[in-house]
Amino acid sequence: MKRHLLIALLVLGSCFGSSIAIADEANEAAVAADPVAEKRLQGLSEELRCLVCQNQTIADSNAELAQDLRHEIRIMIKEGKSDKEIVDFMVARYGDFVLYRPPVKGITLLLWGGPLALMLFGLFALQRYLRRRNARLNAEDQPLSAADSSRADALLKESEQK
Repeated sequence: MKRHLLIALLVLGSCFGSSIAIADEANEAAVAADPVAEKRLQGLSEELRCLVCQNQTIADSNAELAQDLRHEIRIMIKEGKSDKEIVDFMVARYGDFVLYRPPVKGITLLLWGGPLALMLFGLFALQRYLRRRNARLNAEDQPLSAADSSRADALLKESEQK
């Protein structure tokens, strides 16, 4: 009994899932048939970052989330929303990080200034390390003074007597 119920549910689920996929494909084909809408989709996709890949736009990414975002954009284009409304929706949903070129403002200052700050910190640390190393090398190269030499001789004689 349970086995038959499970098989029935699996068959029903596979039919339902395929009908959704067919409806999605039909919707995408209708929008893709419109070259103006497809051009808008491509332009918007190049402005939005894939949240999975993070270094690719959603136009370049094959991640599942990027495909979902492109599908969402197609739906909004079909609904007649403007590019600004679509971008604002994505920013409201995912934050400024979804923008491939986030605006410069207080909350995104770290995104813009972080690499520069890290580079400056690295240069400062490198300069400091090189100065210390050179000072250490220069200190080792200097000959002993007469006082230091006589003191070293006295210590050597003392250690030989023991």
